[in-house]
Amino acid sequence: MSETRSGSTQDSPAPKSPSGLLPTLGLFSTVMLVVGGVIGSGIFRKSGVMMTEVGTPGLLLTVWLLAGVITLFGALTNAEISGMIPETGGQYVFFERMYGPFVAFLYGWAAFIVIQTGSIAALAFVFAEYATKFVALPELFGQAASAWSFHLPLIGDIAPLKDSGVKALAIAVVVLLTFVNYAGVRFGGVVQNLCTIAKLAGMGALLAGAFLPSTGGTAANFSTASAGSGKTGLALAAAIAAALQGAFWAYDGWVKVSYIGGEVKNPQWVIPRATALGMFIVTAIYLAMNLAYCWVLPADVMASSKLVAADAAEAVFAGGGKWIAALVMISTFGTNNAVILASARIYYSMAKHGVAPAKLGTAHPRYHTPGASLSAQCIWAVVLILSGTFDMLTDMLVFVAWIFYAAGAFGVFVLRRKMPDAPRPYRVPGYPLVPAIFIVFATVFLGLTIYNDLTTYQKAIAAGQPAVINSAFGLLLIAAGTPIYLLYRKRS
Repeated sequence: MSETRSGSTQDSPAPKSPSGLLPTLGLFSTVMLVVGGVIGSGIFRKSGVMMTEVGTPGLLLTVWLLAGVITLFGALTNAEISGMIPETGGQYVFFERMYGPFVAFLYGWAAFIVIQTGSIAALAFVFAEYATKFVALPELFGQAASAWSFHLPLIGDIAPLKDSGVKALAIAVVVLLTFVNYAGVRFGGVVQNLCTIAKLAGMGALLAGAFLPSTGGTAANFSTASAGSGKTGLALAAAIAAALQGAFWAYDGWVKVSYIGGEVKNPQWVIPRATALGMFIVTAIYLAMNLAYCWVLPADVMASSKLVAADAAEAVFAGGGKWIAALVMISTFGTNNAVILASARIYYSMAKHGVAPAKLGTAHPRYHTPGASLSAQCIWAVVLILSGTFDMLTDMLVFVAWIFYAAGAFGVFVLRRKMPDAPRPYRVPGYPLVPAIFIVFATVFLGLTIYNDLTTYQKAIAAGQPAVINSAFGLLLIAAGTPIYLLYRKRS
């Protein structure tokens, strides 16, 4: 890892602003934000779906490793820019320096409309779903109201009052965590540290128990394929791309630490190291968890499992299903805290640059947090929770996010050309190969995702079922930000 480090960068006191945001997070809290912000619900449920696609434990582990390596390449590339431009707003500010205000606005718009708020809504809903393992959440408005729905073109039927008890708890979680982060970034950081430590301890217990002789696990599981194996050629490539989409959802969140550059102590030194260290930890944990799943469960059992971690836990502990449900609740709660904490800084920065309502760019005079941005983010996340379109949201946000991940990695080449003499406390190792590999892979992944969406759409139409091309709808959502940007530019 190539780097330059000066005492003045690390040891100088953090600047403070009585009316702005305060740098209060150190290296440990920042690493916990990376780890806690990435490990959510994906590792507990995506492996079963991925096994359905790839068919063999060996290929499943390869996909998880490949996704981890590629994500690490992206994180290391992003770390160079984070160290170079340690400002609140992260990717939004980076895109403005790389490509200008229009591309930066489209990123911020996409983050608000689907990428970040969609993550908040989906994570809160998963938390509430698993809460039903412990307490019944009844319909709040009766059967007739729950069945009421309306149709939106390109999206489908929306039933805002369906599963009202689950949605009410999900909304309560979003409001609670918004208040926690409204009350101060240090408070939010403490909550993040506690949740991350708890989830890592729970995952460690599952890993330790999985390899006990009493579980009945066997190495033979690693050489036994499921019924869905045997794909070749383009079909195999498409299956790997579909499996990678699940893995990338589990790995998503690695850029969020860059959003809070203005609230990290010595950000030029801390953020790159926290990003790299956090992603090494996450990749190692994900590989270990999948080794445990494959050791305990045959491939066909994994492929038919909706919650593979719970099935594995049942083989390890008495009442393992509820134990995993509690772990998933802790995990999604902590991840959502990280997303809420970090993402509001994007809209705060956009308002500071005059391309969002000015109110969003104000910091609370007492708590020094972007209270208005946190509130706006909370309101839109609640709307998405009521929509109930979580499967479409998660598929779409991964596709949209990876468009900007690829553009962000290419930005390293842009900035090295535009700003060759700018201080770089951290330089991406293996330049230019590491960012180039990430860009090529991201481009291929996006192409295969479009191919999968078109194939799925054609099958649905042939069967007479309603269907949406998620990738196309994601591109339309991004494009919808253009007239809003032009309106703000005209005003300014």
